[in-house]
Amino acid sequence: MTPRDASEPNGSRWSDLDRPPLNVTALRRGLVRDGGLWTGVDVVQRTGSTNSDLVARAEEGRAAEGAVLIAEEQTAGRGRLDRQWTAPPRAGLFFSVLLTPREVPVARWGWLTLLTGVAVATGLSRAAGVDTALKWPNDVLVTVGGEERKAGGILAERAGDGGVVMGVGINVTLREDELPVPTAGSLALAGAVSTDRDPLLRGVLRSLEDWYGTWRAAEGDPGVSGLQEAYAAGCATLGRVVRAELPGDRAVRGEAVAVDGDGRLVLATEAGVEPVGAGDIVHLRPA
Repeated sequence: MTPRDASEPNGSRWSDLDRPPLNVTALRRGLVRDGGLWTGVDVVQRTGSTNSDLVARAEEGRAAEGAVLIAEEQTAGRGRLDRQWTAPPRAGLFFSVLLTPREVPVARWGWLTLLTGVAVATGLSRAAGVDTALKWPNDVLVTVGGEERKAGGILAERAGDGGVVMGVGINVTLREDELPVPTAGSLALAGAVSTDRDPLLRGVLRSLEDWYGTWRAAEGDPGVSGLQEAYAAGCATLGRVVRAELPGDRAVRGEAVAVDGDGRLVLATEAGVEPVGAGDIVHLRPA
């Protein structure tokens, strides 16, 4: 599928007046600056996956660090475990960024997912005026009608030897009847004071630029950069009894007690302490 630039004339862009298109000119003016992280901002009307597109651009040498690719509509967006992530056109923020943290040991690159989560939660809380929380390792949660729901997700993919593409999907104006599953939510349903996607996107990307710069300056050290503490403070998984569904069809139940220096979720189980580096986490009991 060939992406179409969002600036092209297209009557369908205004099919829902509550969901105006992003202003790419204003986004570039507000984000791209000398000495800043963001080097280019592209908006396409429709594509399969911004992550797949940006990984391909990077591997073909057509994207530099700080490239931002945004889609008004994704038809094949992916979350963890290749789960589908779709939404009506212009109802969310679906974007990917290219990072090349060469100063950071590769062993610490796993923190990029958690870093992006902190940046997204911080940016949305400021710009949308809505309380957010993080579910380890890559979900952004909001509260709708007293229930915890997923409003966003993060997906990291390697791009060649020296790059990582971070993909972010955030449900902004989805209504109850548009949710893909009952456990999903959106900023609008959570009572956001603003659902204007332009300032929301600028807020998230500026927060990501700040956190990434601090982390990179600390050579990826999660303690020195303050990232480990910030993630723990905003993580809704800590203090709860959870079930970790692990590779190899193994499941572990225990209390999530910490996020360690490697970004792993530490569970206190009946058999002892078990760090979980990868897996699907199910919250079983409120904090």
